[in-house]
Amino acid sequence: MGMSQPVNHWQKQTLYTPAERARRDATVWTLVQGILAPLQFLAFAISLCLVINFLLNGVGFTAATISVVVKTSLLYAIMVTGAIWEKVVFGRYLFAPSFFWEDVVSMLVMALHTAYVVMWLAGWGTPTEQMWVALAAYASYVVNALQFLLKFQAAKQTSTANLGATPSVMSAQGALES
Repeated sequence: MGMSQPVNHWQKQTLYTPAERARRDATVWTLVQGILAPLQFLAFAISLCLVINFLLNGVGFTAATISVVVKTSLLYAIMVTGAIWEKVVFGRYLFAPSFFWEDVVSMLVMALHTAYVVMWLAGWGTPTEQMWVALAAYASYVVNALQFLLKFQAAKQTSTANLGATPSVMSAQGALES
């Protein structure tokens, strides 16, 4: 019985207040995030294949390296623009309550990608060791991407459930969802 209360409370929370939702929908940074996220995922998918190919077959180190650097560059772009988006929507660059844990894991993702780049630039470790660090960075990226996908899915379900609450809520949310 004690566990059902917090679950119900969590389910009733919304990701955005009406003002935050309005700011989210009005800022160009939402579109930027919407473009960068799938580009980063595409770079990840291609790079993952190249990294695994190198680790399994010992060939394609240059292609794998370039792909990890491209993926890392897109990660930095999405992190910087995401921080700007978070500032516009929530009033702080990172760790807004709505995205606190996603931001925490994002820091790990950044640290691992940065560790790879530093290893590569400094020539630290063997090519295989460098690619294992890239693979660890990619594993953390997958966890972080799943966090965001689950968060947005829950927000969408909450938003849809709230559409029938009152006419004013329905009209405001309907206009913002389009």
